[in-house]
Amino acid sequence: MVARRDFLKNGALLAGAVSLGLPKTVFGWDGYSSQRPPLAQRKFTSEAVEKTILTVKKQIADSKLAWMFENCFPNTLDTTVNYKVVDGKPDTFVITGDINAMWLRDSSAQVWPYLALVKDDTKLQQLIAGVINRQAKCILIDPYANAFNDGPTGSEWEKDLTDMKPELHERKWEIDSLCYPVRLAYHYWKNTNDSKVFDEQYKKAAHLIVKTFKEQQRKEGKGPYKFQRVTAWQSDTVPNAGWGAPMLPVGLIVSIFRPSDDATVFPFLIPSNMFAVVSLRQLAEISENVYKDAAFAKECRTLADEVDRAIKAYAIVEHPKLGNMYGFEVDGYGNRLFIDDTNVPSLLSIPYLGYTTAEDPLYQASRHFVWSTFHPWYYQGKFGDGVGSPHTGENYIWPMSIIMKALTSHDKEEIAACIKTLRNTDGNTGFIHESYQKDDPTKFTRKWFAWANTLFGELILKVSNEYPELLKRQYA
Repeated sequence: MVARRDFLKNGALLAGAVSLGLPKTVFGWDGYSSQRPPLAQRKFTSEAVEKTILTVKKQIADSKLAWMFENCFPNTLDTTVNYKVVDGKPDTFVITGDINAMWLRDSSAQVWPYLALVKDDTKLQQLIAGVINRQAKCILIDPYANAFNDGPTGSEWEKDLTDMKPELHERKWEIDSLCYPVRLAYHYWKNTNDSKVFDEQYKKAAHLIVKTFKEQQRKEGKGPYKFQRVTAWQSDTVPNAGWGAPMLPVGLIVSIFRPSDDATVFPFLIPSNMFAVVSLRQLAEISENVYKDAAFAKECRTLADEVDRAIKAYAIVEHPKLGNMYGFEVDGYGNRLFIDDTNVPSLLSIPYLGYTTAEDPLYQASRHFVWSTFHPWYYQGKFGDGVGSPHTGENYIWPMSIIMKALTSHDKEEIAACIKTLRNTDGNTGFIHESYQKDDPTKFTRKWFAWANTLFGELILKVSNEYPELLKRQYA
């Protein structure tokens, strides 16, 4: 795979453009040189995505913003997907970028913005079907794992004190790892009317998802999962002999780790439990309409309702200054954690994932907290404000928080402010990073983070459809 910083410049790129029949302006304008790999070295090319880049770019007045969109939106397809056919079925392994492994969460989110285009591109539809098939296969290998190898190759984490297998890159139990594949498959089905992905393999994976969620309600003991790692980082291992902090079984699902891959402080991670409610209801609909399995659909809905009731009973907490809001983590005993972590699911992302609306008063209160000086991971920097994460330490803002703020907003000026901050904090690379130092965007983590790039593309695409006038502005 070609490193991003070693991509060839306009000459080879323009040759690729000619072979695609696309105008040169796709690849460079106003002094900005495309940072996409040469056409021959791209992992996958979608005609629908290329046409979308052309269409949206014409709407964008700010040359740098247009350049960033053209670099970022196709980044997952350009650099991270490996598509093939296995046993007559599409199979797509998706790496995260600079880590050569497939996270169930990231791989789902990386291809998510392309779902709207699959009706116009059969090849793209097959690629995403391949992601769904591969994810089902991964879940059946181990429902507690968050990241997988492309085969039984082992990994740097194979000495972790948990039930590691050679197919696993890492085995951190995160609720959302089982939610994201459901979200992708459900919306793929809704967008395409293609139910072929819901075969026996997927059915077994769906049943294993529900079984795992029930195990981690811990009503009948602690379940089979525990995890420890020899490390100097407290958040990279798990207390209490690997079982996590004590919790009271109240119907919520334990998540030992967050979407950031950091260990939870209290075991009930509320945004992820909310995501599980949505996913279980989607599984119920799939079960009823595709598998004609009313009993499993009822099981899914019953579990979703139980978790939802527990959220309403135990996750609504009172902040000493801001009043009632959703807690980030709780334990069922009354302890709660007042933070948000940027990776999705987060408190900020609740409407984006479909649990509630952006107008929900409790969500609005939570949002106000997240974006305030009451939040210990909120930062104001030279180029705008944003939310960081314990994962990257103090004074580093995650662009994902800014993107999610815009995606969950109906305020045009708020969205415009987010676009301006994102445009001016790329560290002069043309890409979105995991995090950047709040006063110096050239100091950043993860130079190649495909999820963040594609999520930025999703935002610009949404703005082009809903608020196209915002793209006529200059954001320097």
